[in-house]
Amino acid sequence: MGDGWRVFKIMSEFVSGFEKMAETGPAVSVFGSTRVGHDDPLYRKAEEMGRLLARENFATITGGGPGVMEAANRGAQEAGGASIGFNIQLPNQQTANAFVDRDRLLTFQYFFVRKVMFLKYSQAFIVFPGGFGTLDEFSEAITLIQTKKSARFPVILVGKEYWQGFYGWMHDTMFSTHGFISEVDLDFIFLEDDPEAVISLIKEFYPEGYSLNF
Repeated sequence: MGDGWRVFKIMSEFVSGFEKMAETGPAVSVFGSTRVGHDDPLYRKAEEMGRLLARENFATITGGGPGVMEAANRGAQEAGGASIGFNIQLPNQQTANAFVDRDRLLTFQYFFVRKVMFLKYSQAFIVFPGGFGTLDEFSEAITLIQTKKSARFPVILVGKEYWQGFYGWMHDTMFSTHGFISEVDLDFIFLEDDPEAVISLIKEFYPEGYSLNF
């Protein structure tokens, strides 16, 4: 495929995504490791998070894969909420988990299109422990908020034991020691372990209601 025709493929992914998401109300994206098993406490906590989001009438958006994503989708679907998956075509052929609503499953070829969809339709990011992909989504969000390319929204790191060192490095080294970021660049990032408290943080962040980030 030549570059010119690739532009049309990219456009088609955006159009398809916008059309499928057009009627979606407030939504929250949940990220985390694909390597979390069903018996892992993180799986159960992500499942509870999906249930609580459904209870509060938030749609749950994940990357559609296994692990934390599956757990959040499962909790949302079993609680009667909207369970959305933004799957990605990968060389190892990641398949969507069984708890994404079939009419709310989108599969992307291009990572950057998928990222735009996460950012456009999410009122918050909930970030469970994960690897490079999780860090990539987290970094993308905070960079766009910092540079005002996206509206401000809460980015909540779940798992203080896992994230505390990383958050401390951002605050103590990036901000306090070197001044590479400003204090205001951290005031939309939260550390919280309790799913109920996560929901409260999201609701308190939007006293005047929700809007799209782009």
